[in-house]
Amino acid sequence: MKEFKPIKEGKVREIYDNGDSLILVATDRISAFDVILKNKIVHKGAILTQMSKFWFDFTKDVVPNHMISMDVKDMPEFFQKEQFDGNSMMCRKLEMLPIECIVRGYITGSGWASYQENGTVCGIKLPEGLKESEKLPEPIYTPSTKAEIGLHDENISFEKSIEVLEKLYPEKGRMYAEKIRDVTIALYKKCAEYALSKGIIIADTKFEFGLNEQGDIVLGDEMLTPDSSRFWPLKGYEAGKGQPSFDKQYVRDWLKANPDSDYLLPEEVVTKTVDKYKEAFKLLTGNEFH
Repeated sequence: MKEFKPIKEGKVREIYDNGDSLILVATDRISAFDVILKNKIVHKGAILTQMSKFWFDFTKDVVPNHMISMDVKDMPEFFQKEQFDGNSMMCRKLEMLPIECIVRGYITGSGWASYQENGTVCGIKLPEGLKESEKLPEPIYTPSTKAEIGLHDENISFEKSIEVLEKLYPEKGRMYAEKIRDVTIALYKKCAEYALSKGIIIADTKFEFGLNEQGDIVLGDEMLTPDSSRFWPLKGYEAGKGQPSFDKQYVRDWLKANPDSDYLLPEEVVTKTVDKYKEAFKLLTGNEFH
């Protein structure tokens, strides 16, 4: 049996080279504030992978994506073990674009902090008088550059995203920048409307895109998981305050309140986090997570 070693390890995911495809494995690691925590969140990798699959299927009419299969039987023998079952996805190889495509439909987090200071979010002027967690008149696109592990991503303007892409793809920078912006907003609108009908507000999220061999834009990475998005329960939602959430915000809040934790979570925080992920999975897909 051929042994596989990851060609790339992220904070949460491992990537294996499978010749003409890649195998992405979502581990049970969790990161916050760009640090990998000492706890594992059991089943998290599988929940995130299966949630991405749900969204990839739901949006393939908007933009093609990189998913080939989630069935380990379609993968080399090395992956046909329990530790890879449910949390692995075989994907097409793409040349990933160095832009994180962030879309915000509600004002919260760093966006709210910036708005209170000067009425803008990532340089975009917003109407006066917005309240914390309020829905924006229209979703806004706020790209950032991708940082290496341990460094923070940097918010950039749309014009800057054109420059970044133009350097890599002369005479195509603007075309690619506009395309990923437009697709990001279209994906967000379609999925946010669906999620709302299931009792979840998607406050913001990020997508990543790559190019296939033909130079077409293809959606890669993960999609609309609690790791890459802010999910809020619709029930009890009220603008003017912070919202309880289905995502890592619960972990972030605990870490902020316990600065001496050394990134080790108590068991109850771990359990509650898993339960939140499972609840979001059930609301969105209609299925219990097994």
